[in-house]
Parts: sequence; structure tokens; C-alpha cells
Amino acid sequence: MTRLSVNINKVATIRNARGGNIPNVFQVAMDCERFGAQGITVHPRPDERHIRYSDVREIAPHVKTEFNIEGYPTRKFLDLVTEVKPTQVTLVPDPPDVLTSNAGWDTVKHKTLLQDVVAELHEHNIRASIFIETDAKMIEAAPETKTDRIELYTESYAVGFGQNREQAVSPFAESAELAHSIGLGINAGHDLNLDNLEYFAQNVPHLDEVSIGHALISDALYIGLENTIQLYLRKLQSA
Repeated sequence: MTRLSVNINKVATIRNARGGNIPNVFQVAMDCERFGAQGITVHPRPDERHIRYSDVREIAPHVKTEFNIEGYPTRKFLDLVTEVKPTQVTLVPDPPDVLTSNAGWDTVKHKTLLQDVVAELHEHNIRASIFIETDAKMIEAAPETKTDRIELYTESYAVGFGQNREQAVSPFAESAELAHSIGLGINAGHDLNLDNLEYFAQNVPHLDEVSIGHALISDALYIGLENTIQLYLRKLQSA
């Protein structure tokens, strides 16, 4: 079954809006695992506007499933991840001031950078994943970086789902088949939710993991964190 990794950035956003330690980001991470999540994802940004580097250091030793850290590979970011050694690092091409991840890597243009970063991650036994769009050329070039996986950027699927779900999912199914055929694992994330997740998982083959944050944490405000995680897991189990 496709694994569910819960991105807890939005919990940190709420905490930081008021200061103090409510909600407790560390406790939420532990509760997500206790409620059935198969991974925890964080995305620390240079301005620490949600997850802080101190959060990463606090959480890392206690995650019992898989810890996935997303980010742009600045030296500061790489020093952090090679220190705490998560299960996986997902490399994203975000400039420091971007609101949220909104594009995938150009694996041709940035091949040397990605090769160097992935090599450093592998030296520390960290699985590497590259955030990428459904562009065959970019996917075909990804193995040259030595990455273990790609993470398909799913915003276009989420936007198109309500109009024509078959058309919206088709590029992702094709990309997953291509990636699998050249030895890459497949993750996916961005704007997946309770409405569109099951169909995506049913139609995208070889899907190892989905990372979901904004929608899941928003749902939890209404129906509680444990119920929400169980609902997302059921969507994946029924796929």
C-alpha cells in the first residue's frame, strides 16, 4: 500500500502566529504516528516561518516510521539533514521567499548540483527524492543525478480533478510508468485531499508514498487528527 506521510508545517504555522508552544509541534508529530501515519514530513525554510530548525532536531530522534525533510539544498539545509539523518530528503527548487513549492526541478540544467547533493546525502545513508513535474525529459534525466526517487508535483492534477479526472491523472500515470521503468521510486504531493486522493492512488502505478499537509491539517480542525489520518489511510487502502 502507498504510505501516508503527514506534513506538519501548518501546525507550526499556527503555533508561530501566537508564539509559545501551542499547538505543540513535537507532540503532533508523535500523535500522527500513533494515529497511523506511516511517515512525518517537514519543510524548514530559511526564514523559519513555520517549521524551525530546532523543531527538526527535536523531532528527528523520536520518529519511529519515516522522517522526510523537504527543502532547497543550501549549505545550512544540508548541514541540518546530514546532522539529523532522516530517512529521506526531498529536494525542492524553491527560492527562499516562495510561499509554497510551485515547480519541479530542471534535472538537465541543474544536473551537476543535484548530483553533488544526492552524493552527499548518500554518504550519510539518506534516501534522496527530487520534486519534479510530469515532463518526460526531466524524468528521463533524473537517474543521472543518482536520486532514489522522484516526487511528482500534483497541483495540476488537483486543479483538473473536478473538470476531467481522467485527463488530469493521465500525465501522472504515464510519468510513474516511465519513472518505474528506469529504476526510480515514485512519491507524490501537493494539494492531494480526501476528494482526489483515492482516484489518484488507483490510477498512478508504483506509488510508494504521498505527502499531505495543508488539506489534512485543515480537515483535522473539523474532525480531529486521529479521524482524519484514518480517513486518508482508508482512501489509500481502497485504491
